[in-house]
Amino acid sequence: MRAKIAGIGHYVPENVVTNEDLTKYMDTSDEWIQERTGIKERRYATKHKETTTTMAAIAAKKAIEMAGISPEDVDFIIFATLSPDYYFPGCGVLLQRALGITKTEIGALDIRNQCSGFVYGLSVADQFVKTGMYKNVLMVGSEMHSAGLEFNTQGRGVSVIFGDGAGAVILQPTQDENEGILTSALHSDGTSAEELAVYSPGCHGGIHLPDVDFGFEETDAPGEIFANQTLLEKGHMYPHMNGQAVFKKAVVKFPEVIMETLANINASPADIDMLIPHQANLRIAQFVQRTLKLPNEKVFNNIQKYGNTTAASIPIALSEAYEAGKIKKGDLVCLAAFGSGFTWGSTLIRWS
Repeated sequence: MRAKIAGIGHYVPENVVTNEDLTKYMDTSDEWIQERTGIKERRYATKHKETTTTMAAIAAKKAIEMAGISPEDVDFIIFATLSPDYYFPGCGVLLQRALGITKTEIGALDIRNQCSGFVYGLSVADQFVKTGMYKNVLMVGSEMHSAGLEFNTQGRGVSVIFGDGAGAVILQPTQDENEGILTSALHSDGTSAEELAVYSPGCHGGIHLPDVDFGFEETDAPGEIFANQTLLEKGHMYPHMNGQAVFKKAVVKFPEVIMETLANINASPADIDMLIPHQANLRIAQFVQRTLKLPNEKVFNNIQKYGNTTAASIPIALSEAYEAGKIKKGDLVCLAAFGSGFTWGSTLIRWS
């Protein structure tokens, strides 16, 4: 028994935000952004109308329809995101409600592995299906970054990179050895966790960040840490990223974990029919492609038009590649991601 992708779908908001649009808010340029990231534009959701969950629901409905089932047939939900509608509860239960399947009271699990969230989630779903516990697992990656970015020159190193969108798949059991998830590899290294993080709100109190001034006072009463205006003034409620540290780690771990999964099935890079890398940075994806010696037709990138949609980037790209006819039955598809934590992983799928 193994899990196969029986349905897939994605959604991106209508609002297109170009690099030129961002120059209105920060000191940057189209040339600067494209040179460093390869991004030309991204999509932003409509505030007060769309959320991480509403986008996920649209993608999920497409995946459910393609799988030939109804929402009531879904027996478990896995939701990967770093930009949930609420600090808590998680988006899993909100998606259940949005799909109108609360009467069945199915379980909902939230994955917090940021850019690697979809790959981690697929591995979890795979185990549930393999054991026979669930037959229709809905796995979703969705992000609404635009609601939490710092739109000024101080935040440009992060804000120019991220976009909004959602992707979803339905996983079902199969006994056909020529289809489904073949193997996965998951890793993490928390040594440099603060190199890519949102520091607040959080309960760390600055303990792991001795060089960061949070403006905390020893006399602060309970609750004042979270209300302290210094957090916002100093930008600690926005994403922080040491771009060089992330890049150096990613270009090593990306190809390394892909080679690990290939070794698990006695395959080589030449056996890959389509590589769908997490859309973190076009330069990283191109480096991995050169390392694995893969031709352009075997790698799918869409970061140029969507930016980095973190947990949603792989399912969006996978869905687009499938719709474009770039993935066909029997193809060996490799998914790989690297992100905050640091966490990284890879999955090999024989497309059905």
